[in-house]
Amino acid sequence: MKLMTTIAAATLMFGSAATSAQTPPPPPPAEAKTTATAYVPAAGASDLFEINSSQIALDKSQNADVRKFASMLIKHHTKTTAATMKAAKKAGMNPPPPALDPGATASINELQSASPADFDRVYLTQQIPAHQAALDLHQSYASNGDQAPLRTSAKAAVPIVKQHIAAATKLQSGSKMGAMSGM
Repeated sequence: MKLMTTIAAATLMFGSAATSAQTPPPPPPAEAKTTATAYVPAAGASDLFEINSSQIALDKSQNADVRKFASMLIKHHTKTTAATMKAAKKAGMNPPPPALDPGATASINELQSASPADFDRVYLTQQIPAHQAALDLHQSYASNGDQAPLRTSAKAAVPIVKQHIAAATKLQSGSKMGAMSGM
């Protein structure tokens, strides 16, 4: 609690400097693009970041389009996590629940401390590179992964992530997200 008070005071003292970084979570390790034991936790961490960051967006954003986008991400990434876990079990793995790495945790903390005026910008600035990294991960594993059930799951995630990138890009540019209603 004392740390949060200190952070809040520093943010007030130094303006929006704490939210100007817009740190996206780091990309997954290279071996996650081909090896199931690295892919499963990387895919899970990516989904968990999207779910957690979007739950914060539902709490903090005042923009109906951003809130709709966040709701979609929670729904879709919950499903892709379940599909990845099911495929991992089919491949003979018993993966632990997804967890955030320190970089993703820092991004979540950045969202939690973003001012209301900066929140949507920070959230969207994190979402685009996070989804681009997820797209690279899923496309690479779908093409080169070592476990067939996970390659199939990764391939199914690709169009979902592409939809999210397109929607986030439209939101960031100020466009409406009418095309999202069917997602």
